[in-house]
Amino acid sequence: MFSKVSFARLFAIASIASTLASPLPEASLEKRADPIGIDVSDFTTGVNFNTVKANGVSFVYIKATEGTGFTSDLFSSQYTGATNAGLIRGAYHFAHPDESTGATQATFFLNNGGGWTADGITLPGVVDLEANPDGAECYGLSESAMVSWIKDFSNTYEAKTGRFPVIYTTTSWWESCTGNSASFATDNPLWIAHFASAVGALPAGWSFQTFWQNADSASPNPGDSDIFNGALSQLQKFAKGS
Repeated sequence: MFSKVSFARLFAIASIASTLASPLPEASLEKRADPIGIDVSDFTTGVNFNTVKANGVSFVYIKATEGTGFTSDLFSSQYTGATNAGLIRGAYHFAHPDESTGATQATFFLNNGGGWTADGITLPGVVDLEANPDGAECYGLSESAMVSWIKDFSNTYEAKTGRFPVIYTTTSWWESCTGNSASFATDNPLWIAHFASAVGALPAGWSFQTFWQNADSASPNPGDSDIFNGALSQLQKFAKGS
């Protein structure tokens, strides 16, 4: 992921296990395809989404907002381009828990492209939680305060859309900044970032990831590389909320 001030730093995740997490529950009932996706931001210019689709990409997450005052000037064109190309698409918000409440940032995100609707092509919004690009890793919040902030964001988003947001994070950041809280696994799908050949250890509570950002380059496609944990039909159901 990218912040408005810097490219995402490579994630240093403690490697205490290298086994893959369990697939989504119904994955064994049909042939797995593990659809590939990308995520892009205002740093990712000139994306040809028709070419991306032709290259086998099924979905894309697009940066919409950051903190309380930044909106991507490319979001609208990227979102429209992905839609016109027939990709399943969604938006993400780069969180700055030091700037305002979770509710304030969730509302800002929703007001600037981060909504969800059960149309089958819109992925639920993402709250991007990673090391502060501007200062202290955990934004100066205690573990309990960070958990409260995330709950505030998540509950606000769910109240206004009917879906809990996806949480994007790394295991190392989650352990450091939430005390490895297991409070979100029941409601919030996990998008884990780990640049390796295996997904690695997951944060507490989650027995599987929904998305895996497995590399910071999706070459020949633009942006970062992502994998959905399931078959294409499951991705479509996930988008629809069924």
